[in-house]
Formats: sequence, structure tokens, C-alpha cells
Amino acid sequence: MTGSDLRDPAVLDVLRRGRIEVTGRMVDASNATLFGTVSADGCTLQCVYKPVRGERPLWDFPDGTLAGREVASFLISEAAGWHVVPPTVLREGPFGPGMVQAWVETETTEDLVDICSPKEVKAGWRGVLRARGDDGAPAVLVHADDPRLRAMAVFDVVVNNADRKGGHVLAGDDGRVYGVDHGLTMHVEDKLRTVLWGWVGEELDDAEIEALSKLRAELAGNLGEELGPHVTLSEIRALTDRVDLLLAVPLFPEPSGYGPAIPWPAF
Repeated sequence: MTGSDLRDPAVLDVLRRGRIEVTGRMVDASNATLFGTVSADGCTLQCVYKPVRGERPLWDFPDGTLAGREVASFLISEAAGWHVVPPTVLREGPFGPGMVQAWVETETTEDLVDICSPKEVKAGWRGVLRARGDDGAPAVLVHADDPRLRAMAVFDVVVNNADRKGGHVLAGDDGRVYGVDHGLTMHVEDKLRTVLWGWVGEELDDAEIEALSKLRAELAGNLGEELGPHVTLSEIRALTDRVDLLLAVPLFPEPSGYGPAIPWPAF
């Protein structure tokens, strides 16, 4: 299997029951993030494995819950039909239970989020933040005006993503855009911190409203039970409230003003 096969149902099966072999570690990650392969029935996938025991304690998210939040984010993405999160499962691994996620092979020629000089902003891109670099030169945080990113921006509002860095946005070699690192999601308080603020105040389109309606129906069905092992009942209620609010007021929201609107660092 390759990065182009992530929509294959067999990917989830291999992730759930395959043998994990750790081959390296991503040293820049704040939590233990291991790289390796997972194999079953002659199929081998590259994967990311984040053991729960490697999660760094945080003051605002309960200890040991980040892996479950990553899985919950995947389930929500799939239920809405966004498919912006790579296949993700919670299972035992070489260093205990943790999140195991399919690796995304990226298209190296496509950048979707950037920091550049104001003179270098590409036509049609959305500005998010103006600042100055260490040398005092002006810089601007921008992202592409791309419907795949719009879907991710709606998803981030729904899951209350507190850590959508530019480096967490991947252009897959299958033509899809994927988001990774969703451990800081699903909080009951407004925690939205993202680099994808370019559509603030704009109306959601028909496809985005349809995805939200589909998600709301799934929440009224079996999705709540599927989320139960990963997040609390109050967090599921808050999720449902966020979906209801977007359907009632179908606009990209503004930053709440209660905390930083953009994660630091932005990449």
C-alpha cells in the first residue's frame, strides 16, 4: 500500500491488527511521536505511533487523553465526509496503548500555508496575520484559498482544534489535503487556535452545510457511542452544540478573544 491508498478500507484493518515495528522518532514533536511500519497479511503501511505514556502533561487537557482525541477527530471527519484526517486507531503497541495513524505521503511541490514577504503573497491567497521577522522585515502569514482547506477550517471549528499549525496541513500525493496532530481537540471551552482564519465572516457553502447536517444526523445516531471511549459525555454535548450553532448561523466564526487565536509557533 502507498499514500495513494488511504481511502482503501483495508488500511484501517491493517492499522488495527498489524504488527508494529518502530524505526525512528520525530525529535521535534512535543509528545513522543514514533515512526514505523505496521504489517498484516502481506500488506505493510508506514505509520505514526504515539504511545499514551509519551504524552506530556498539560494544564488544560486531562492526562492520557490526547490519543483518544486524535481517534475522535478521525471519526468525526469520516462521519461528516470530510476525510481530512488520515486513518487513525487506538490500540496496543510496542510501548503500550497509543494512537496509530497512517503516514501521509506528501506532494512536495504544493504548499498550502506560508509565511512570506507581503510582496510575495500569491494571487488569491488569504492573509491571516501581519508581523515582523527577527530582522524587522515585514512578513505575513497566508494560506491558499482552496476548498480543501475550507473543509479543514470547518472541521477545526467543529472539533475545537487548539493546535492547527501550518506544519499540520499536508498536501497528500493522492490530491487530498490532510490534517494531523489532533490531540488538542474536543475541549468543552473555546480553544480554537488555527492558521486557517482566512474566511472569517464568510457564509458556509452548500457542501459545507450538507457535511454539517450529515454529521449532526450521525451524532443523533451511533457516532456518540463510537466517540464515548475517547472523550467525555460533556465534550460530546459541546461538540453537538458547535455543530448546531454552525447550522443556525452558517458563517466562519471570528476568534473568540478569550485567548490566542493562532498557535505558537505557527509552524
